[in-house]
Amino acid sequence: MENMGENGANGSDDIQEDNYEEQFNNGGFDNIENRVEAMEHSMEPLPAASRDEIEVDDNQLGLNHPPEMNPEEDNDDISQSNEDVGSPSLYNPQSPTNSPGSESSTNVRTDHVQRASDLLMAVSVGAELNKNKIIEQAMEAMEELIQMASKGEPLWQRKGNSTIETLNGLQYLRGFVSFDPTMEEIIRMVEIGEPQCFPSFDFNNEFPQDMQTSSSKLEFEPLHIEASREIGFVNMNPIDIVELLMDSKQWSTIFSNIVSTTTLLGVILDGTDGSYNGMLQVMTAEFHQATPLIPARQSYFARYCRKLNYGTWGVVDVSLENLFPYPQVQFRRRPSGCLIQEMPNGSSKVTWVEHVEVDNRSLHPIFLPIVSSGFAFSAKRWIAMINRHCQWLATSMATSTPTDAGVLIPQSGRESLLKLAERMTRNFFMNISSCTQNIWMQLPKNIGGEDIRFRFGNTLAVPRKPPSSTIIFTTSLRLPIPTKILFDFLRHEHSRNKWDLLSNERFVRELAYVINGENPENRVSVMQVNSSPNKIEILYLQESFTDETGSYVIYAPIDIFAMSMILNGGNPKFAAVLPSGFAILPDKPPGQGEEPVGSILTIAFHTADRSSTEEYIPPATLRTIDAVLTTTAASIKDAIIADWSEMQFVKT
Repeated sequence: MENMGENGANGSDDIQEDNYEEQFNNGGFDNIENRVEAMEHSMEPLPAASRDEIEVDDNQLGLNHPPEMNPEEDNDDISQSNEDVGSPSLYNPQSPTNSPGSESSTNVRTDHVQRASDLLMAVSVGAELNKNKIIEQAMEAMEELIQMASKGEPLWQRKGNSTIETLNGLQYLRGFVSFDPTMEEIIRMVEIGEPQCFPSFDFNNEFPQDMQTSSSKLEFEPLHIEASREIGFVNMNPIDIVELLMDSKQWSTIFSNIVSTTTLLGVILDGTDGSYNGMLQVMTAEFHQATPLIPARQSYFARYCRKLNYGTWGVVDVSLENLFPYPQVQFRRRPSGCLIQEMPNGSSKVTWVEHVEVDNRSLHPIFLPIVSSGFAFSAKRWIAMINRHCQWLATSMATSTPTDAGVLIPQSGRESLLKLAERMTRNFFMNISSCTQNIWMQLPKNIGGEDIRFRFGNTLAVPRKPPSSTIIFTTSLRLPIPTKILFDFLRHEHSRNKWDLLSNERFVRELAYVINGENPENRVSVMQVNSSPNKIEILYLQESFTDETGSYVIYAPIDIFAMSMILNGGNPKFAAVLPSGFAILPDKPPGQGEEPVGSILTIAFHTADRSSTEEYIPPATLRTIDAVLTTTAASIKDAIIADWSEMQFVKT
């Protein structure tokens, strides 16, 4: 393996810690303070941090103690739980601005424990009345899903040049809601444009409080309505799709960029004939975007699966909040799910419907256009993630081919590399979501920007060494640059040294890669950073992928010995990764409005920090967090705007 050494040729799981330490202490992090200062001189003054706050120290950031190999722990288990991490507190834990319920926090309310207990009681032996209510509600939800998935216009419509089908609220009210003749007259007047001498209802966004549907019979609170539909073709047979939806572990893993946490509370009805046909489960889950600035959406729901006819299945979710009402309910999942139809070539046609009620009052303003429109949590995301999973399966089983650099990755190495990248990506989404487990804190106003959030991650435990805390910190900003241009800039080897503090003024090349699917931009890469032609300073594992709903560039430094082992088919669970990276979303729904679509960039770093504890964080560490984020953001903004302006000039 070119420039990779020979230690990993035997594929052994016995990782040498000395090699790991040497790899990351060999100049890669020694001069980060000077790099920040040098870059600062070439940029405009940073508004969120004064000059004396840009001092960076390796020990405070933890960069001289990078993530180490941990062969005695199963990192897959670690990534799925925060049990070993206590609730962190700031240097001033009494500060009201740092509490989970404060305005600076986007964490979900914690009354879910009582609700989960109630649901467990409902599905326990003896609670037949509640069981029957859940069964009735699930079956009615399935009927509503079938109708909503099968009907076209005018129930579903497209706004402007949008690629997303959204619900026509008036048509939905007429077809699925029971109301008196007065309400029918109101709808008629709205449709024909007569004078509106009636209460003002926004039927495309909020339904009146006293309306009830035939399926869920919920008494509506003034919650925002989001509803979308997507029809797509998936290279997987219906039975396998049903299994990944009904198996809660598979479901949360495959949809990790949508689902934060999930718990199967119980099974009310078992499937027939050893299949999932007729199975009814009670679950709880949290749905998120890749930023703590969008509150996670927590739901308690029934999931019902039914074989509708030969080759066609339906899987529907419906909230159970009405069975156990609580004040200030912030999210309900109306009948949502998919119809899966078998196609002659063995693939499936999937029609997905997302229909929810949500309280968006605590949403950060920068994300309001794409969330309130329904784009951020649209049905299109679910279809995109199923297709991404299918591409991953096909790539992992494909025959290896040489890369442009002539590096041949054997099939076993391809599988190990893809599995490690999958875990890295899954951990990234878990780390930066606003789910209940992630207790986010805001930098004090006298130190950094108001939109910077940080929290403690899992403890990094290495044999024969004291455990180290890890810190995750993130911010989001809007850039007037198309999402594709920004994605290409951040993922590409040639532009990395323009924004990566540790690659600045160094040579970066893509040593090896595996393309995931037909789009060559969707790939898992090994990035090599050299300070001289024969001296490797850093190896990065990077995964980049994009679809119509968002783009992501996720990376982590990897020990040279571990990378050699993995590329030769070694077990990827023995490699510790602390993922950092970028999430790119459009700043408004594509296809709507005359103004061009820009980007919302979320930047996130995850690093070891031996100077902080759950009880105390040094002010110098907080200043370092602000310095790294603001410096990186300014570097990206300056470089990408300069490149974009040059591209526009060439076009004209």
